[in-house]
Amino acid sequence: MMKLLQTTVDELAAEYEKEHGRNPVKYVLAELGGNSGRGLSGTENKSKDLLGGISVELIDADLRPYSSFSFVGDLQDRLVRHPLLEAISFRGWRSGPGGDALDIQFYGADASTLKNAAEALKTELEAFSVVSAVEDDLAYDKEEIILELTPQGKALGFTIDTLGVVLRNRLNGVEAASYPLGPRSATIRVELPEGELTSDFLERTQLRAKSGVYVPLADIVSVERQVGFSTVRRENGIRLISVTGDVSEDIPEEAEKVFKVLEEEILPEIASINQVEWRMSGLAEQEQDFLNDARVGMILTLLGIYLVLTWIFASWTRPFVIMSIIPFGLVGTIYGHYIWDVPMSMFTVVGLIGMTGIIINDSIVLISTIDEYSKERGIIPSIIDGSVDRLRPVLLTTFTTVLGLAPLLYERSTQAQFLKPTVITLVYGLGFGLLIVLLVIPALVAMQEDIRRFRKAYSFALRSQNKFIQRSFLSLTFAVIIWAGLTLGFMLVSGSFPAFLSEITIIQNLPETMLNALLLFLSGSFLFIFVFALVGYFVFWKSKNMLQV
Repeated sequence: MMKLLQTTVDELAAEYEKEHGRNPVKYVLAELGGNSGRGLSGTENKSKDLLGGISVELIDADLRPYSSFSFVGDLQDRLVRHPLLEAISFRGWRSGPGGDALDIQFYGADASTLKNAAEALKTELEAFSVVSAVEDDLAYDKEEIILELTPQGKALGFTIDTLGVVLRNRLNGVEAASYPLGPRSATIRVELPEGELTSDFLERTQLRAKSGVYVPLADIVSVERQVGFSTVRRENGIRLISVTGDVSEDIPEEAEKVFKVLEEEILPEIASINQVEWRMSGLAEQEQDFLNDARVGMILTLLGIYLVLTWIFASWTRPFVIMSIIPFGLVGTIYGHYIWDVPMSMFTVVGLIGMTGIIINDSIVLISTIDEYSKERGIIPSIIDGSVDRLRPVLLTTFTTVLGLAPLLYERSTQAQFLKPTVITLVYGLGFGLLIVLLVIPALVAMQEDIRRFRKAYSFALRSQNKFIQRSFLSLTFAVIIWAGLTLGFMLVSGSFPAFLSEITIIQNLPETMLNALLLFLSGSFLFIFVFALVGYFVFWKSKNMLQV
């Protein structure tokens, strides 16, 4: 088998040299009596004569237009398996965190059932060209003999526990006595002669029943022979088996498809047939743990930025205007990954956390200038003059960062590709954020000023000496609050609209979701304000005419 594998590597290397003009193999190192690299599972109980491995060193990744995964995949498809081959695994070096890209654990059944589920999964995984090095950690071992009492054996008073003790003593011997001998001790063991421990031992063995009669072992037990397992893995007392493999990084779409098909189709079907439970582990579990930590880190980052901005600007609302640029940076990040055809990864999340602190610099520069100008002139002239005066600093701040990252963005070296998601996040997030700072931030500042004026006017109306105006605004406030309780509050508590609202023809066709409840609240609030404005205008017009008369 080793010779066949070496021949296959040489033939594949010759084909690659013919196609690409250069032999991709630096050297091939064969090893007998062990596995190269990370060994196969269960080999510690195997004879060294049954183990082997081959290490293939390829030329530098920058000197070939294909990856090691492509070479390993072709080698895996090309090799003819020997009928007596128990297990073979094709592994290639991968970048990123350690661990298997694919690690699926089955648990909740006996070892044989778990092994059957693992074999079924390995058969399904072999159909995917991007998956290699598929193996499980429950290796077969020596043949086991399973004894089970027959009805005759039970009638004679034998139990499986006593049978086990008797057979173990006859095979391994019994310690009859132990005598001290100075600083040491001497042990006397009673064992059967070696001539009696032959292959027909079970057929010749006789056991004494409670009545004193000796009966053949074959009459009181049924014997079943089956292949056992070298090591059964347990976790928290639960027997489990892991199926691991590598997934090629060359085609991210295919890799994503593999995980999707596994979770939605293959694993549920195997679990249903074999009555086992399953879970994803390996890199998938590591990525989930990382995302959970990154979520906490992102929240703490945003909270820290907000508190610092609140302290500097002495305002609870101004930081929201400054930080409103952050979601738009995420939009630029998504477009950047789409343009470069690079999948979003853990390094994208790292870049997002860093971009969050960088992208608000332009907002701070612009809003600080607007606030300074607004002390001497109106808000609209301050916005215009501040945007004009800060245009050059904003452009310089962004362009220096983007241009500094440009060499990494256009780097073609394979060793630098893992940084691409982080660089794309920073470059496109900051670049897109630049346009938003110049266009959206001034508009948000103006909107905040309008809201401030509205809040001031509303507060003045509530403190008005005119009882009619005061009661009108209070009535509008209570109407909006009650309407919020009937829509948003009722949906939040019960998950549906109130019965009297559901009977309205327009609302009957609306799905009972939180989004529709929010839209209903906003529509009703707008209607209340519109009617209130019409009534107020009519009262004002009527009182004005009465004064003229």
